[in-house]
Amino acid sequence: MPTKYTLFVDESGDHSLNNINKDFPIFALLGMIIDEENYISLCDQINKFKLKYFNSTEVILHSRDIRKCEGVFSTLFDLKIKEGFYSDLNLIIADSDFMLVASAILKQKHIEQYGKLADDPYEIGLTFVLERVLFEFDFRKINQKAEVIIESRGKKEDQILAQRYNELMYKGSSQVSPGRFISKYNQEIIFKKKRENDIGLQIADLCAYPIARHVLFPKEPYPSFNVIEPKVRRSKKGIEGFGLKVFP
Repeated sequence: MPTKYTLFVDESGDHSLNNINKDFPIFALLGMIIDEENYISLCDQINKFKLKYFNSTEVILHSRDIRKCEGVFSTLFDLKIKEGFYSDLNLIIADSDFMLVASAILKQKHIEQYGKLADDPYEIGLTFVLERVLFEFDFRKINQKAEVIIESRGKKEDQILAQRYNELMYKGSSQVSPGRFISKYNQEIIFKKKRENDIGLQIADLCAYPIARHVLFPKEPYPSFNVIEPKVRRSKKGIEGFGLKVFP
């Protein structure tokens, strides 16, 4: 029976080009591709992890809230609990079988290079991610279609992104013909809200911020990036341009 694959997509940073945060002038989009068997195992481990630390599987793991110890994550102000929390979470991520592909748009450079013609960073990032997952499927000779799940950002934003996705499927990109996209992805994109507690999207969210931070501060050590870096698609030369596309 063919293996089902799912591509979970989440972001770090603001995709707007109108207001650029000087401390975080980046938009990163991350895709996590995983097969059904490994996803079931990942969900089981994450739910056990949630029960251990929160006595509930309904807690939504959100990178920003965890880093700032906000909401239910205020317990992480206790350094002993925080140490165990990160140790257990990192172990689950390290031991799980999935692949990451990411794009990072340096927004100020993007505007300086393209001016008013600058495309929406989310649309650019989505194209880069879908292309590279497709290339990996070709390399592995995977002939099944992947389901694409993205966190909902609002009705208007979702419609714009769905339109971009449809254009890729039926018009292609500069690198990939429409036929190749259609052969590797389901016809429609699926949007889910954060409150739906989708574990795939939560893992994608947790992996997106370390990618963005690595691009902004490549020489600064960051333990969370060290955990996910082995999961990023790579060539013999490394992840840059292969599993991590920085633009421009």
